[in-house]
Amino acid sequence: MTNNDTTTLVLGATGKTGRRVADRLKAMGRDVRAGSRPDFDWEDSTTWAPIVRDVHAVYITYYPDLAFPGALDRIRQFTALAVQAGVRRLVLLSGRNEELAQQAEQVVLNSGVEATIVRCSWFMQNFSEGWLLDPVLSGTIALPAGEVTEPFVDVEDIADVATAALTEDGHAGKVYELTGPRLLSFAEAAADISAASGREVAYVPVTPEEFAEGARAAGLPEDEIVGLNALFAEVLDGRNESLADGVRQALGRPARDFTQYAKDAADAWRA
Repeated sequence: MTNNDTTTLVLGATGKTGRRVADRLKAMGRDVRAGSRPDFDWEDSTTWAPIVRDVHAVYITYYPDLAFPGALDRIRQFTALAVQAGVRRLVLLSGRNEELAQQAEQVVLNSGVEATIVRCSWFMQNFSEGWLLDPVLSGTIALPAGEVTEPFVDVEDIADVATAALTEDGHAGKVYELTGPRLLSFAEAAADISAASGREVAYVPVTPEEFAEGARAAGLPEDEIVGLNALFAEVLDGRNESLADGVRQALGRPARDFTQYAKDAADAWRA
């Protein structure tokens, strides 16, 4: 392996954004190195150096979220290691209005190499590919979100922006804040899903304690339950009830709408 301008490490290469970014890079003829377990593990720093060797650019995604305990320290350690190894371009997937995520952004932006932040609102695909798929299939989305609205963003848009930042000049130092084109409540999102799939889906607001109880019953690990509840309390309090124009800034086109996403994803809800 050689360090050249087509070798890109994609962390979380089997995740929602990572696999899409990897597919786009491969379609462009770029060399892609997949950073996924067991070859790469955020919990095991001994896996980091081998996978970052001889890489020009890195797409950094942190699982489960940059707001979780320990994430900031690991981002600091990995970023320093990557720069020392000769990486020249970093693109970080970040969360909107998350204090710890914004601290991680500064680590990457101040790394001394070309760096871009892709700061995102709630993923649309959480309903069709992620941990909310089973609740959708059951007919009830129960979350401690009250009546808050969210500018859900399409993962396809995220992947397009990340790929552009990894492969094109002109994105260094930019913070692209990505949202969809409109605000929706979770009840409105459920209604769009119902209309697209023909399956009756309802949103039910619950307390954090009720959410935790349901998550335990579904087999979610306790540390993830605690982290998710803390994240919900932080970002589903109304602070994200606004739109941003990062998709247009990065790509020169509008962001994709939730209704179109629901139509395209409908097969996932017809199982």
